[in-house]
Amino acid sequence: MADTMEDKEVLDEREFDPIPVDVDKKREPFLNKYFKVVIKMKVSDLHLKADKSPMVRKKGDLRPLTGGPLTAQQIHDGIFEILTPKQREIYSSNGAIDFAYDVGPPGDADRFRINAFQQRGKMSVAARRVSRNILNFEELHLPPSIAKIPDFTQGMVLLAGITGSGKSTTIAAMLDWINENKPVHMVTVEDPIEYIFTDKKATINQREVGIDVKDFHMALKYLMREDPDVVLIGELRDIETFQAAVHAAETGHLCFGTIHASSAAQTISRILDLFPAHERKSVRQALEFNLKAIVCQKLLPCVRDDRPVVPCVDILMTNPSVRKLIREERDNELIDVQRASYSDGMIDFTEHLRQLVETGYIDHATAYEAAPNPDELRMALKGIRQPSSGILG
Repeated sequence: MADTMEDKEVLDEREFDPIPVDVDKKREPFLNKYFKVVIKMKVSDLHLKADKSPMVRKKGDLRPLTGGPLTAQQIHDGIFEILTPKQREIYSSNGAIDFAYDVGPPGDADRFRINAFQQRGKMSVAARRVSRNILNFEELHLPPSIAKIPDFTQGMVLLAGITGSGKSTTIAAMLDWINENKPVHMVTVEDPIEYIFTDKKATINQREVGIDVKDFHMALKYLMREDPDVVLIGELRDIETFQAAVHAAETGHLCFGTIHASSAAQTISRILDLFPAHERKSVRQALEFNLKAIVCQKLLPCVRDDRPVVPCVDILMTNPSVRKLIREERDNELIDVQRASYSDGMIDFTEHLRQLVETGYIDHATAYEAAPNPDELRMALKGIRQPSSGILG
């Protein structure tokens, strides 16, 4: 279907020509005009590729901006204009770089999480807008039971999902809940920092890899010497980061981390896959005693006019049944615990999809496409609930 004019943002080059920003006649970075269009349109992502019109993501779909394509040189020079000398070296050496970039005056800027990468000898860019406002659980339309999770005093909380599923936004809401309610010390280790927190009841120190600390290894080495109560260790991407999260949980801290997985059961598998086979039993023991919750998340296009997307979540909280299943390697039965524990705040994707359809946030087609099992969802929408098997047998 062809885009309507409403779906496109016209880039009038006269309106968006770089403008002077200070008395030294310095000019605004070239790419800022595209970032400002993303902000103005309230869309989530900007994609730049040589010899192609810039694209933005609106309600899940990529749509072109009018105004013509950018050349490879324009994209390269535009990115190098906003990189530090050290970041330019990293890109030149690795062929890719992740960094955060603020557009707007200090204290009132919109932040972008940017990945610049080499493809077929030319630079391409994927930039995600991160709102400067940290929304609460209700504003994000998350289930009320999710507020139980940041109230834990120690243990490990994992946010799972694919890239772009809103994991960072949900963690930010949890950390800000703690910030508003508890006089604790929070330390985050991020690459890059996405949400900027302002101290409320809590004291928050945010360390950005490559700027505040050389690398994750160095940040994790000194983490426990910084007297934190709550810790965020960005993405659990390797053995070292997972072990750091476990160590934080075992020593009485509340530790948050993210991982790429599509369900609670797959989250357990993804962690185990980080380790050689002979170490996996001890990893299961660490999860059994320290894991507090797993929240898997998807973002779905919303049919309501007041929001472009809505999260669908899969929440697992540890209880004796969950610990038993993890210990006995019965991860595929974790969903039975969720289905038997809706009243305790747990929920699985099928049940949340049912709720989102019945409350008018998503349509049936979207729900069936996102459902782990469309037939189960179809029965749930008819009021037929899947029976739980014997969990502790």
